[in-house]
Amino acid sequence: MNKNQTSIDGFVPRRPGNRLGELHQVRKPDAAIRPIDRSLHTTETTHLARRRAAQSAPAAPAQAMVGAPRQGMEIGRGDIDDSLRNIDDESLQDGGKKSRRQRRRDKKARKQPKSKARRIIKWVFIVLLIIVIGVVGYFVVKGLNASGNVLQGNIFDLVKNEPLKQDENGRSNFLLLGTSEDDPGHDAGYLTDSILVLSVDQKNKNAYTFSIPRDLYVEYNQACMSGYRGKVNVYFMCANDGDDDAAEQDRLTKTRGFIGEIVGMDIQYAVHVNYTVMRDVVNAIGGNITVNIDSRDPRGVMDSNFDWKCGRTNRKVNCPPSGHFIDYPNGQVTIDAEHALYLAQARGDIAPTYGFEQSNFDRERNQQMIMVAIRDKALSAGTLTNLGKVSGLIDALGGNLRTNVETKEIRTLMDLGQNIKSTDIISIDLYTAENPIFTTGTLPGAGSSVYPKAGVNDYSELQAYLDKQLTSNPVVREGANITVLNGSGVAGAGQTVADSLTEKEFTVDDVANAPEGTYAAVEIYQIGEGNTATAAKLKELYGVTIKTTAPPVSVTGETDFVIIVGKAPAATQ
Repeated sequence: MNKNQTSIDGFVPRRPGNRLGELHQVRKPDAAIRPIDRSLHTTETTHLARRRAAQSAPAAPAQAMVGAPRQGMEIGRGDIDDSLRNIDDESLQDGGKKSRRQRRRDKKARKQPKSKARRIIKWVFIVLLIIVIGVVGYFVVKGLNASGNVLQGNIFDLVKNEPLKQDENGRSNFLLLGTSEDDPGHDAGYLTDSILVLSVDQKNKNAYTFSIPRDLYVEYNQACMSGYRGKVNVYFMCANDGDDDAAEQDRLTKTRGFIGEIVGMDIQYAVHVNYTVMRDVVNAIGGNITVNIDSRDPRGVMDSNFDWKCGRTNRKVNCPPSGHFIDYPNGQVTIDAEHALYLAQARGDIAPTYGFEQSNFDRERNQQMIMVAIRDKALSAGTLTNLGKVSGLIDALGGNLRTNVETKEIRTLMDLGQNIKSTDIISIDLYTAENPIFTTGTLPGAGSSVYPKAGVNDYSELQAYLDKQLTSNPVVREGANITVLNGSGVAGAGQTVADSLTEKEFTVDDVANAPEGTYAAVEIYQIGEGNTATAAKLKELYGVTIKTTAPPVSVTGETDFVIIVGKAPAATQ
């Protein structure tokens, strides 16, 4: 075997002239060939030698044996310590240049604190975003459920501001129906013991309220549990006794049409609530409301029908000052949700009691008063000016209120609730001593009932009175009584003028002949003061000055204006 070649660092020295893949023959050493000096040596060609060479004359490089000391280049202990001090510093390797790996590590190290902070902020933001989405989603779902139960449409329509539907007088009319099926132990809780009409003028920013007596005797025009006729509070469930939303909407539609025929109004909206709504609404707006007790009795009002809420013992302690749950003096009184609920039901049907001499009529007046008080408190609490609070209130009422009001009309209702002044919310009383529209009596098969003073099922007087109150025409609202006298000598001239005035909604209560005399084409006399709208309109129609002196004929009754038609009556516009 051939002896292994000497190698350095694992490499076999190549022979000069050899080529890769060439077939070589082993020859004996040639004596003429000079032996290769395989001893390691160095020359002063290092950077230190070059630096020194620049400081002195060039010298021929001298070979030196490795390990042999060279003059002026001896290595001391300090040199060794200096070289070992930075032995692990990779930045000093490769001639002072950092390796690619080291540069990547340095870059990563510099970014690490900033990246970590960003990661923390990023995850905190993501967590918060998830929480916000979850909360918003929760309320959206609740809102969708509530609005789906309460309102027609969907919650996304809340951003709209759709005007309310109107009748020919520009009024939007609501029928509010209250039942007590949620009141445990309440007999016949399905009856609408509260029937209230709210009429709103969007343009002129006013509202009128009035109540329909629950004991009003009516014809149902269909078979009900009490027959074909009976009290009006039976009709709501008579119209439809289903228990789903479709049946509820059907009841609302039929009942607002039925009541609309009685009062002579186009009622576009209906709302059905139970007693829980009273508690929820008052609690939602702060837990109390302020009402103004205005009783005919100087002591105020007291109804002992609800004294069971005071307990069997310590009644005066539980219900100060006299031990009655409903007991208030005249004037402003602040009451909580529970007392508001039972004041709305009080009618003095159990002795001892006072302040409820008109029973259901007084109860209906109090219900209207409480409704206005709730509206005033809702404004002071900022509820009616905040869509979020209104949505929350709708959510709270989701199981206790049904209506055909659409979601896109809510913002309009909010604006009206905010912009209509309390002084412009007028309560119409249909059973005052001065103008009793209704009377009471016992009717066959119905017992004690309420019916129009004009006669059973005769609603003409009721409708005329409401039309006068609700019209946007100030002349109709004043309802001034006009007497027309014919002084022209032409038969029928006075009646022609009277008919023309009636078409323009003036109230003409008498037509007769004037005393003998000479009259201008038209002479108008006003008796008494007021009725400014009527006076202004008559002046505009006939182009004459209204006289305030006594007319040439004596008048009796409630005449406010006397119009005398002369020989050439002026044509009305």
